Amino acid sequence: MTKDEIIKIGKSVLDIESKAVESLASRLDDNFANAVELLSQCESRVIVTGMGKSGLVGRKIAATMASCATPALFIHAAEAGHGDLGMISAKDVVIAISYSGETNELVSLLGFIKRIGVSLISITGNPKSKLAQYSDVVLQADVKKEAEPSGLIPTASSTAALALGDALAIALMRKKGFGEDEFASFHPKGELAKKLIKVSALMHIGSQIPTVPQKTLMKSVLDVMTSKKLGMACVIDNEDRILGVITDGDLRRIFQKYGDAALEKSAIACMTAAPVTIGKNNLATEALKLMEDHKITSLIIKDPEGRIEGIIHLHDLWRTEMF
Repeated sequence: MTKDEIIKIGKSVLDIESKAVESLASRLDDNFANAVELLSQCESRVIVTGMGKSGLVGRKIAATMASCATPALFIHAAEAGHGDLGMISAKDVVIAISYSGETNELVSLLGFIKRIGVSLISITGNPKSKLAQYSDVVLQADVKKEAEPSGLIPTASSTAALALGDALAIALMRKKGFGEDEFASFHPKGELAKKLIKVSALMHIGSQIPTVPQKTLMKSVLDVMTSKKLGMACVIDNEDRILGVITDGDLRRIFQKYGDAALEKSAIACMTAAPVTIGKNNLATEALKLMEDHKITSLIIKDPEGRIEGIIHLHDLWRTEMF
């Protein structure tokens, strides 16, 4: 077989599978909306089950839902009949996947599922199957043909089921209002989550903030900077509004200019006015860019009225391993 022939086969498979998914999109109807509504009202967990390739697709669907704030787990249809049915409660919603809708291991579970009152959503290519007849909502995922010539190996059909499961998960996510903040909390170790961390999650607050009133003498400013260990002090007015900042670099310049007399200077006389600031709801990646652009190691977080809310240091960003 030549390289051109191999590439031709690959293109054919992708073409068949893409058309299968495209066909699903054109056929989505109220059943899909009803399925999302049913899932959104679930008081417990979403249980996904299936056999063979459908089971593997089911594992992925359950994982996607769980990562988007919908408690979900996969139960192998064969294991269910040997004790794992105990994992299913009346408040769950079951998603069963079977292209034929007649898979023995799944069909044998239907009586139990309906007996305890569990809502059932099926993803199947056969709307007249036993699985479909027992289901509260039927999502048709039939395809014209499999990508494998004999039609014996699930290819286009498993891709269609997977795509439909993703559509359910994302629609459910949107209905629940799941957004960037929730994604970051559910994926604390993921690269994407690191990019979604907000300044508020990393900043130093309260007594950790090195603040000094504007008339504080520099000898006392040094004590504050030493005790807080952030390499800076924030100069504030009587209303806690930020006036300026004194950094380690500023100290060197001040002592070069005034010598020992610098210790008797006031904070307001030695500070750098209008320091670089950021809001607590900004992304940590934005804070990092500001630090890099201005060649500084700390940022002041202030509220809309100019009052200081926190400090974020370059070391805080290093600990996130975002770079």
